[in-house]
Amino acid sequence: VRETHDFLFKFLVIGSAGTGKSCLLHQFIENKFKQDSNHTIGVEFGSRVVNVGGKTVKLQIWDTAGQERFRSVTRSYYRGAAGALLVYDITSRETYNALTNWLTDARTLASPNIVIILCGNKKDLDADREVTFLEASRFAQENELMFLETSALTGENVEEGFLKCARTILNKIDSGELDPERMGSGIQYGDASLRQLRQPRGTTTQNKQQCNC
Repeated sequence: VRETHDFLFKFLVIGSAGTGKSCLLHQFIENKFKQDSNHTIGVEFGSRVVNVGGKTVKLQIWDTAGQERFRSVTRSYYRGAAGALLVYDITSRETYNALTNWLTDARTLASPNIVIILCGNKKDLDADREVTFLEASRFAQENELMFLETSALTGENVEEGFLKCARTILNKIDSGELDPERMGSGIQYGDASLRQLRQPRGTTTQNKQQCNC
């Protein structure tokens, strides 16, 4: 069956190596924990269609390598991203301290308007925590980011992270703050939206699409 959706959003998953970025993506796409996760080489890709605020949205997600030696490769994928999960590991102060660099890259290379949610991953390892919830939430507030603590292992807040980001983008499209037609917005109209745009006023779309989430 041909997949139809109202919008397509390009997403990034960024942050230092070892923070669990690939595991978060795997948990979101496959709904299970990725046991044998090695460091990502370059960039990996996944996609999923979700229902957000009555709209069907296809998330096209690029999971980028966190290691410095791949930085030049991964940076080329930043362009035209509408949203990003910025990930650190709550048990590693080092990954938290690197957030400012990742944030600068995202806003410089993707777009100043990129919608970013900060994810403190490995919430299940609370006993080994090096970064408090309060400290990270202050950082998020200061940098105008949304914030959640997640666990790729248990799945806690993983879906919510991606959906929160998508919801914010949709709200910004509705308010006119984001224009899907603008080059490099990271947003495309899907078949369903294009059909509605072409429809004469007063008609309704037949066969409303179901979300497969």
